[in-house]
Amino acid sequence: MDFSLHGLIAVLEVIWINVLLSGDNAVVIALACRGLPLRQRRLGLVLGSGVAVLMRVVFTLIVVQLLETPFLRIAGSLLLLWIAVKLLVEEEDGDEDRVKASDKLMGAVWTIAVADMVMSLDNVLAIAAVAKNNTVLLVLGLVISIPLIVAGATLIMALLGRFPLLVWAGAALLGWVAGEMLDTDPWLVARFGEEALGEVEYALAGAGAALVVAAGLLLRRRAATEGA
Repeated sequence: MDFSLHGLIAVLEVIWINVLLSGDNAVVIALACRGLPLRQRRLGLVLGSGVAVLMRVVFTLIVVQLLETPFLRIAGSLLLLWIAVKLLVEEEDGDEDRVKASDKLMGAVWTIAVADMVMSLDNVLAIAAVAKNNTVLLVLGLVISIPLIVAGATLIMALLGRFPLLVWAGAALLGWVAGEMLDTDPWLVARFGEEALGEVEYALAGAGAALVVAAGLLLRRRAATEGA
């Protein structure tokens, strides 16, 4: 590990980039933990944030070689859309005795892990560029980022509790990220060209956000009808 000024600057760069790229991760963590019992929310935040950072490390180390694989980003985009809708329409179980708290906690952490795994596909390249194959630097910078992600998720979860409409905004954000990821898939780039896809980037992102909201409304309406 390089403890020179250059090494310190590199660590700060990794931390800053990870914080900038972790806004959507904080949203996922907050959404996934909002349904946990109050006493478990902090544990869910810590575990979820730790999983998010761990997944970022793992994917920075291995996914760089896989990002050019055709259809990988398409699959990731579809998976992220599913996660966004699931977070949006997830019902709060009124009978908590039927669901063990540990199951709910692990379910939230698993949701965070899968979502971060998908969203990390576009983030790892920037972090890897700064770390320059220095694994110690990479891990150190990401581990230091954990409390920063927790703080972001804590703030977002407090806002979600006060302003439920933000839950829809958070889910729409995940749909937006899914749409952006879709138009960078190597197969689509080879078929339609990078320039052509660039022209519809915002359209795809907007379509992803709209799809999540529309699916959420439809499923909630159906659930309300069946429950009536």
